Amino acid sequence: MIAGEPRPDEGRLGYHFLAAVDIEGFSRLETLQQVWAQRALRAALDAAAHAAGLDRHRWSIQVTGDGELAVLPPGIDGPSLVADYPHELADALATVNRTRHLTTPASTPRLRVRLALHHGPVADGHLGPAGSAPIVISRLLDLDALRAELSRQEDEDLALIISPALYDDVVRSRFRGLDPEGFYPVEQMVKDVPHLGYIRGDREPSAPTARVRTGPPRTPVLPFSPRRRPRGRGRTITAPQ
Repeated sequence: MIAGEPRPDEGRLGYHFLAAVDIEGFSRLETLQQVWAQRALRAALDAAAHAAGLDRHRWSIQVTGDGELAVLPPGIDGPSLVADYPHELADALATVNRTRHLTTPASTPRLRVRLALHHGPVADGHLGPAGSAPIVISRLLDLDALRAELSRQEDEDLALIISPALYDDVVRSRFRGLDPEGFYPVEQMVKDVPHLGYIRGDREPSAPTARVRTGPPRTPVLPFSPRRRPRGRGRTITAPQ
């Protein structure tokens, strides 16, 4: 292909699910610890997708060094992505963290990540996915409130945020046990643009962005890790070398 010549698929715009993940405190790790974290995250992502019935071989993945941005192919079941994938990823992270002392220096901290999910317009670009959806999910992944949620949940290895599109179209469906009350809204101005997301968990009552809830007391949101799969899918995680 001649440099500068339009790609055959240039200009095609489709609507896709997107998943973006980022490692907590990656820049503070030593070089060998960073290498382990990258390998461990890749192993966890592969295992989680397989256990959730998702085929990562069909994902278009843009590696970011301390994480990745993935555009999923058409035909993805939204409730499976939002309900199952985060739980499977939390389980996979717990597995690699339990065995990290075998493959990395003892001082290496647990692998903890932020995960963002979105659905929106994506076009193929020369340097990766283009369109509003990749921008939105990147902004959500970097929100201060999501970082704070992961820091607050010291026993958890995963913090999840979803876009309003997923909250309205998928979570409100209540498929696969999804509960709209299991997420709380946050909003932050980024480059003079307001970005709204929904974080999975219970907001602290003193937080200024907490929702005012009415009606009967809600059931507390359970952490990710205790959930176990009733579907009988197995998971094999290859320890990073």
